[in-house]
Amino acid sequence: MVINGVVGNNTHRKLDVAEFRGFVLIDDYAPLIFVNGRDGKAAQMFTLAHELVHVWYGTSAAFDLANLQPADIKIESMCNEAAAEFLAPEDELLRLWRRVGTSGDRFKQIARHFKISEIVAARRALDLKLITKEEFFLFYEAYIKRLRQEAEETKTDGGGNFYAIQNMRIGRRFAEAVIRAAKEGTILYREAYRLTGLSETTFDKFAKYVDGGRFV
Repeated sequence: MVINGVVGNNTHRKLDVAEFRGFVLIDDYAPLIFVNGRDGKAAQMFTLAHELVHVWYGTSAAFDLANLQPADIKIESMCNEAAAEFLAPEDELLRLWRRVGTSGDRFKQIARHFKISEIVAARRALDLKLITKEEFFLFYEAYIKRLRQEAEETKTDGGGNFYAIQNMRIGRRFAEAVIRAAKEGTILYREAYRLTGLSETTFDKFAKYVDGGRFV
């Protein structure tokens, strides 16, 4: 699995969540799941679950969950349903709903309980006929408006550990495999730089970070 929110390492070319939230490429040996790192953490969890179902079915696809509308393609609908049930099981949600269903922040409480986004919590409630479509879309519009306001307030990036972020971007297993192959001479170092998207200097530092300082 790979998580990234920019094109390569270019922080000026951010991936637009409105265009896609993730995708999966099916391969018998090594399927790849990509999750848009610009999305919220809870939303990333739903995307990951959705794409995992694609792996089980053996079908490649891109995922955007536009407006959380029912999917037109049968496989997308099945993936959505399976992901929703995996993250917020019906029986448990119904029990929780009896306790919080009349609360003004019910979707926030559900989201916190299952560690999903509020919008997924609302969509799940709609699917289980706990709320009407009108209630869902009223909440959806208010939720999107709030997200946009929050995005405007936090436009500047907070930075962070480049090597930790890079490790998340390309995936630890992949990084370890490339580093090991370079050390053993299975691949050339320039190929390792290309595979990780790093220069010689940054690759050496990244390798030390991934390898716990043991790389020489």
